[in-house]
Amino acid sequence: MNVPNTDGRTRIDEIADGIYRISTAIPPEVMPGGFTFNQFLIADDATLLFHTGPRKLFDMTREAIACVLPVASLRHVAFSHFEPDECGALNDFLAVAPRAEPVCSRIGALVCMGDYADRPARALADGETLSLGRHTLRWIDTPHLPHGWDCGFLADLGTRTLLCGDLFTQFGAEHAPLTTSDILEPSEAARRGMDYYAHAPDTTATLERLAALQPTTLACMHGASWQGDGAALLRELGRRLG
Repeated sequence: MNVPNTDGRTRIDEIADGIYRISTAIPPEVMPGGFTFNQFLIADDATLLFHTGPRKLFDMTREAIACVLPVASLRHVAFSHFEPDECGALNDFLAVAPRAEPVCSRIGALVCMGDYADRPARALADGETLSLGRHTLRWIDTPHLPHGWDCGFLADLGTRTLLCGDLFTQFGAEHAPLTTSDILEPSEAARRGMDYYAHAPDTTATLERLAALQPTTLACMHGASWQGDGAALLRELGRRLG
């Protein structure tokens, strides 16, 4: 649904059980070709927000969360790596959610959060799980995939949803919240136009670790989320990159 008071630019949609995609569209006149910034809210006993969006979009994201639950009830604000669209509004959320803690990789906590965050971060080790109540998440270290030494992703084991950050980035401002259509070719077109991958030697092996989780929903940070055989799609991405 569209979020009130955001000029129709932000909407929130449930893409898996208890998992909401918050998407703000950036029109072509602002960013050539258009773009979307997507955050993901997991509503549970200990609610988690994955990615905050840029600081300038804080009010839009906050209003979207308030359509589902009180923003002050957030307990975890997680992100894949240190970059403005991943965690630019982190401290804004910590200010309005007094019990919330940053959640990131051990490298992220060591290198970035000790200086940046207004509250100590919870650093997750590779393979560590985080229980929210009904949802159990597993952190997977993915250094330099697609970029960032501190990068990692969260997988919800129950719904088999992979919060996959910048993987499968799709340009454009208009996207379905959840699609079964091809997202690989649009994301490969985006990569050819603006190559944002680090092309590390372990990329294919890291994608295979993600594929082994057998995700059925891919929660993409830019563009539509996707439903289908996520393992096959991740392996095909590995072949393209390899």
